[in-house]
Amino acid sequence: MGKNLLIVESPSKSRTIRSYLGDEFLVLASVGHIKDLPKNQLGVDIEKNFQPEYEIIKGKEKIIKQLRQEGSKAEAIYLGPDPDREGEAIAWHIKEELQGQKKPIYRVLFNEVTKKAILDAISNPRTLDKAKYESQQARRILDRLVGYLISPLLWQKVKGGLSAGRVQSVALRMICEREREIFAFVSKEYWSLTATLQGPEPQSFQARLVKYKGEKLERPEKQVVDEVFEHVQQRPFRVEKVERKKVKRSAPLPFITSTLQQEAFKSLGFSAKKTMRIAQQLYEGIDLKDKGMVGLITYMRTDSTRLSNEAITLARAFVEKVFGKDYVAPKPYTYRSKGPIQDAHEAIRPTHVELTPEEVADSLTKEQLALYTLVWKRFLASQMAPAILEQTGIEITAGDAIFKASGSTVVFKGFMELYMEEEGAEEGEGELLPKVDKGELLTLLELKKEQHFTQPPSRYTEATLIKALEENGIGRPSTYATIIANILERKYVEKVKKHLKPTEMGFLVNDLLVKGFPKIMDVKFTARMEEDLDRIEKGETSWLDVIRGFYETFQKDLSSAQKELKAEVMTEIPCPLCGAKMVIRSGKNGLFLGCSKFPECKGTANFTRDASGNIQVLEKEDQITEKKCPKCGNPLIKRIGRFGSFLACSSYPKCKYTESIDGQEGVFKCPREGCDGHLVPKRTRKGKVFYGCSRYPDCDYVTWQKPKAQ
Repeated sequence: MGKNLLIVESPSKSRTIRSYLGDEFLVLASVGHIKDLPKNQLGVDIEKNFQPEYEIIKGKEKIIKQLRQEGSKAEAIYLGPDPDREGEAIAWHIKEELQGQKKPIYRVLFNEVTKKAILDAISNPRTLDKAKYESQQARRILDRLVGYLISPLLWQKVKGGLSAGRVQSVALRMICEREREIFAFVSKEYWSLTATLQGPEPQSFQARLVKYKGEKLERPEKQVVDEVFEHVQQRPFRVEKVERKKVKRSAPLPFITSTLQQEAFKSLGFSAKKTMRIAQQLYEGIDLKDKGMVGLITYMRTDSTRLSNEAITLARAFVEKVFGKDYVAPKPYTYRSKGPIQDAHEAIRPTHVELTPEEVADSLTKEQLALYTLVWKRFLASQMAPAILEQTGIEITAGDAIFKASGSTVVFKGFMELYMEEEGAEEGEGELLPKVDKGELLTLLELKKEQHFTQPPSRYTEATLIKALEENGIGRPSTYATIIANILERKYVEKVKKHLKPTEMGFLVNDLLVKGFPKIMDVKFTARMEEDLDRIEKGETSWLDVIRGFYETFQKDLSSAQKELKAEVMTEIPCPLCGAKMVIRSGKNGLFLGCSKFPECKGTANFTRDASGNIQVLEKEDQITEKKCPKCGNPLIKRIGRFGSFLACSSYPKCKYTESIDGQEGVFKCPREGCDGHLVPKRTRKGKVFYGCSRYPDCDYVTWQKPKAQ
């Protein structure tokens, strides 16, 4: 009698599951998708109702051959890829390849890689979900149409190697628009007035000016603060009102993908990509000492805050045992997710609440332990009692001025005994105010005027961008890490102290796409497309209707952009040669200013931007740097050659030393005999990097191999 065959997508997951099932099952991995659209062509037959032309992914032939061989010997075949759209597509394509086996083929779903979950899934097999598969297929086709048809336009209009994406380009737009908000921001001065006061008790406290002559003062001007400063000098400070109230702070929701990514960024400094990589490891299984392979957390791509009844019961029992009955929530918390949920998953939680971070620490890396601890604490906290804070407000009068002091103390920690979100970590305890009573006179110890300036909006971090994408319905939690990684990799965006700042290329690409494809780049339109994908999954609409509706507008924009779109952005900078306005263009060495009357006028200039986003023209003279030539000791100067910037000795031609602009090893002498040039990186028209001599065309030496130090 043959074995049953279980196919999952991950080798590490297959190893974990193999340890649960024993000899009755053979567990194999597809190693992700086995089919996809071809890399070198559109792969969508637009004329034949947008039929996708899937092909076997290169390198997967051996895997498919093994699956067929083992499938032919199996009693039954169980398909267990991840329980989401991508997993359904993997399962669907595997089934297509095994269809001729004439064996029963089942779909099994599990949200955690534990023995109980696997056995339950196998005991309750189901058929494949065609609607879910078609939803994934629609997303894949939409993304391919946008990426494959717009990206070549960018290569033609701007430079090779660029890409556009249906969702990533909208994320880029949000980052560019925030940067322009910062550029346009005008800071305004305002002042504050703070009184340091003392009552009957020895402890002093501070109160801030909030009202004068009946008018609220949120950001008062200096002359108002000066007037109040003089007004209150000889007037008594009297307690007018004391308010004390207790407030409850509810426990946090358990993690979903987006909130895990946000909190891991804020508290651990993990990028979204890193968070998902580590979460995948914890989900698929860790070899625990004395316990073998154990999946430590539930599936990490989820929109749902739902928790199973069993998980809630175990969490409440654990909290009572460790912290006491008072720390257990009065009744079990059940959560309903807002908006459409992609899958009927649970929230991200530990699979075994009794496996504390301390217990598994020896089996995890430092980063795995940090993320597991975050998930474990957040899950338990979600079933703990609210924290109770006492907030105190004191209103003080001094003539026509009113000052206010506020503070808070934690009366009962509740869930805060175990867990505090990073941004709320300092909010639990405010200033502890002394006891004062209404009517008491206070002693003025100090009166301090302070100047302030309003601040521009902050640039997005990965965490705040993910939050904004989610709030606007852009993409899905499972795509956020890839979106951010793509715009960073393409150098449309760079990180500046953990904040996302658009590059000049990012601005140029964004402006071109917004002008040429206004609908695709519209935030609300992109959100509606996500809703359409959800409707496909629910069986409420067909994938073909969604694609047709999208393509009708897209085709018109594409045709218009190919004819009319120009890869340049007009500026107010006058051309140094003819006085016409200059435009930002892309060249071999990056972006530059070129005359709008080109080719009649060939005026060019390099540029940068100031803090307000204004374009500043750079002088073309060589720039002296602080670095010294290691050969002769003279200063190195920054020069711009035909292949980009580099550092060269200022005593050239007596000394011919050069080095790369970043000072790294990498300025290598041209190997051609008799040539005194050096190798510099260049790009082909399609963006591929090669290395050529800096003395071209006098020396035409080239190589595809990156030079290495001898």
